[in-house]
Amino acid sequence: MIYGYIRVSTPKQSYDAMERDISEYAKINNMKIDEWIEETISSRKSLKNRKLGELLDKLKEGDILIATEISRLGRSLLEVMGILQTCLNKNCQVITIKENYHLGNDIQSQVLAFAFGLSAQIERNLISQRTKSSLDNLKANGKRLGRPYGAEAKRLKLSKNAKRIRKLLDKGISKNQIARIMGCQKMTLRRFLRRMGW
Repeated sequence: MIYGYIRVSTPKQSYDAMERDISEYAKINNMKIDEWIEETISSRKSLKNRKLGELLDKLKEGDILIATEISRLGRSLLEVMGILQTCLNKNCQVITIKENYHLGNDIQSQVLAFAFGLSAQIERNLISQRTKSSLDNLKANGKRLGRPYGAEAKRLKLSKNAKRIRKLLDKGISKNQIARIMGCQKMTLRRFLRRMGW
């Protein structure tokens, strides 16, 4: 069996580009994808809670797993190595298109997998450190991070629409409908109206 594995982290991302890349690779190499595995889930989620975990359980000797890139399989070095080791132990192949890796049960494949996993882990650590450093600098300069607090958040959300809200009320539009129009919770609108004396 040949499996095409596609994972995106959020519903806003699309499967299309990855499916196209895998399909083109299969066509060029005279392969036929027998089954597509698609999931929208963060790689931070436990493998047992991902469709990839189910796929690894059912892989049989000679099966091939194709992904666009090795980072689609896992986020951490240990997880990527664990996934590859599972495949290698079952005498399955793992193909990643962007890196042009064709990993089988040989020492060269294992060295490549280790090197890629290690470099990916180092890159993530560097990104994390840069992000933390930037946030620390913002805090040190007095910038408040995150969502505005309480009344300020309500002012930002509804005060700029005060005239519109007043007109909707004057037209007899219900508070529930106004909350929907404003894209806020009913309780947020009620508090705003109380504060405005409406």
